[in-house]
Amino acid sequence: MTRKPRLAIGLIGTGFMGQAHALGFTNAPRIFDLPFELALKTVADVTPEAADRAARRLGFANATADWREIIADPRIDLVSITAPNALHKEMSLAAIAAGKHVYCEKPLAPLARDAREMAEAAEAKGVRTQVGFNYLCNPMLTLAREMIAGGELGEIRGYRGIHCEDYMADAATHYSFRHDPAGGGALADIGSHALATAEFLCGPIARVMGDCVTMIGERPDGRGGRRAVQVDDIGRALIRFDSGASGSIEGNWIATGRKMQHDFEVYGTKGALAFSQEHFNVLNFYATGDAKGRQGFRRIEAGPDHPPYGLFCVAPGHQIGFNDLKTIEVAGFVQAIAGNAPEPFNFRAGLRIQTLVETIATSSREGRWIDVA
Repeated sequence: MTRKPRLAIGLIGTGFMGQAHALGFTNAPRIFDLPFELALKTVADVTPEAADRAARRLGFANATADWREIIADPRIDLVSITAPNALHKEMSLAAIAAGKHVYCEKPLAPLARDAREMAEAAEAKGVRTQVGFNYLCNPMLTLAREMIAGGELGEIRGYRGIHCEDYMADAATHYSFRHDPAGGGALADIGSHALATAEFLCGPIARVMGDCVTMIGERPDGRGGRRAVQVDDIGRALIRFDSGASGSIEGNWIATGRKMQHDFEVYGTKGALAFSQEHFNVLNFYATGDAKGRQGFRRIEAGPDHPPYGLFCVAPGHQIGFNDLKTIEVAGFVQAIAGNAPEPFNFRAGLRIQTLVETIATSSREGRWIDVA
């Protein structure tokens, strides 16, 4: 048997998303027939102790407290970045300059101009890039897009998208990198998912009217003091699509009781779709053509008829999970690196989302509709 070439991975950051990336790299070659062997080479964290613990727990061969060692190592082919948002640009540009492929969590960069610089650098260097929007890898979202594109809903008239969680609902929660104006705010942090899903399903957003609100004006700084918060706790927007459909978007990290509400509703002339990430193996479909007295939303459960669900489980209704979506995302990126498929969501696509975020924020400040550049 011919041995596959190796793709060596360097991971920067070992928090929630760092662990998700590591699991994705571990699971993808066991689920998918990939063109590479994936080797977990080096992991970086803020201290040698934290990096060593992560290496042992996640299965990396080496550990370092200096992320630049990953960039400088010629044996590493792909750099996975899950560090705080404000560090994405420096780390990504360094990896790109070194000729490495880059897998960066969202938001890609604090500012659209930074994201543009990153996208153009990657394109000029010829490396492959991926931004972490793994909710788009859900087979139910693929099905929804196919149904919309296939005309099963008719002409799309309306859209509602929301991403709400409550991890910032407690005013005693400390000020963190997520509150830094250089890379924070609910709209950028989780509203970006709602924006990505809206365009994934219904095409480009053409105009926005934003309303970004800070509800908790200061937070503990962790050193006995208080620090003013300048970013939004809730970011909303009315939106108009290129298609003529209209709708709304919300990103909210103080939504008490919500742990993962990434929901959408799509309304067309022939039917409608409703989805919730809280039950993300289900898509609900309403058809106006059903007989009177028999109409209502029908439940479509994920199963092997919705690829790649069948690679994870042969039985419908048994469900896949969050880390499975990350595994699908990793597999798509690896295929793109091999030249077998387009990049699923590259830095250029990440720039698009950051442009939407900034346009909504500008609209909120100026109190007017703005066309999206």
